[in-house]
Amino acid sequence: MALRFAEESDGIKKIRIAYLVSHPIQYQAPLLRRIAREPDIDLTVFFGSGFSVREYTDEGFGVGVKWDVPLLDGYRHEFLPLLRDTSSPGVMAPLNHGIFSRLRGVGGAAGFDVLWVHGYSSVNALQGMLAAKALGIPVLVRAESWLGDRRRSGSRLGAKRLFFKALRGLVDGALPIGTRNAEYWRHYLGEDFPLFQMPYAVDNDYFQRRCREAREGRGDLQKELNLDPLRPVILFASKLQGRKRCGDLVEAYLKLSSEPGMGPPPYLVIVGDGEERAALERRASESGVEGVRFCGFRNQSELARFFDLATVFVLPSQHEPWGLIVNEVMNANRAVIVSSDVGCQPDLIEDGVQGCVFRAGDIAGLTDALRRVLLTSESAGTMGQRGLEKIQTWDFEEDVRGLRRAIACVTRKITA
Repeated sequence: MALRFAEESDGIKKIRIAYLVSHPIQYQAPLLRRIAREPDIDLTVFFGSGFSVREYTDEGFGVGVKWDVPLLDGYRHEFLPLLRDTSSPGVMAPLNHGIFSRLRGVGGAAGFDVLWVHGYSSVNALQGMLAAKALGIPVLVRAESWLGDRRRSGSRLGAKRLFFKALRGLVDGALPIGTRNAEYWRHYLGEDFPLFQMPYAVDNDYFQRRCREAREGRGDLQKELNLDPLRPVILFASKLQGRKRCGDLVEAYLKLSSEPGMGPPPYLVIVGDGEERAALERRASESGVEGVRFCGFRNQSELARFFDLATVFVLPSQHEPWGLIVNEVMNANRAVIVSSDVGCQPDLIEDGVQGCVFRAGDIAGLTDALRRVLLTSESAGTMGQRGLEKIQTWDFEEDVRGLRRAIACVTRKITA
């Protein structure tokens, strides 16, 4: 077998980690840069496709997207040779070859000590796990799933249990992103299966810095959107597709706007695009309420301007595995309202503390949550401050610690 360690010129022996993922992901790039800075970790990222580096049509947004943040800087990476690519990750795409040879080590290069895989149900992911198993390389898996994700028939659940019985033989540890994800792994892989918390986090420092910078230009954005600075702002920022349930928020907003005694009427600012945009615009127009603003798709670097503008952020989704936009907006010191179907809720948002929680699809419950947050200006401000304090503990440093604990357990060649 190839050598297990890469040795740097300073004499530090580094443990070699291969990370297999479908494509460069804007949320993951800063985490990969952070991991690559660990003095005793030698990280190589293997991508199945590079479609996200170029401009592409995002199915959810329904528009052309080219991310304006660096996706490939600061860590070693390689694009695997392609057999199939649809620019939309799924079970059969992207499909690559050469995974086995990369893990084994070719041309005199060292092989790897650990394979970390993002996702578990694609052919590429399973191919990587099988290759690692054949080479005696331990495997760590990270994914977003949770038990309430969607309804399945009894036969499909039975097939899923058989799949996970086989998967357990290929994987040495899982990296839960939060409470619900940990429950998922325990349910399918067993109470005794090794779990190492690696929370779904964003680059807190980046978003806090961008939000501070946004304050100076707040007046410009208010002028651009024709907003009265004295009126509160309800913000939605996501894809305008069915499961995001922006329509529920529009209905709750219209109901709230018709109630007397609310003080200055709030605005509803909707950032994003997608298949439901035309219907939402039509509903807002027919209502006669003047406070709704549709802003279209905005890139990653622009979001902080809208976070700064908001009094409260709302994510009313159904079947939302996590909702990293919640992490982002908490860094702006803003109150957050989420549905009970948003995966991050048990970890980040406690009802009445960092914001409010309502049952997914319950428009009356969402209306009440908005009412509670907007009752006084102090309500939203206090919740936002608690959210900022909470998100400070949910960061990349926790991710690195969790990854190190996992590597230490499955290799015993690194300190946790």
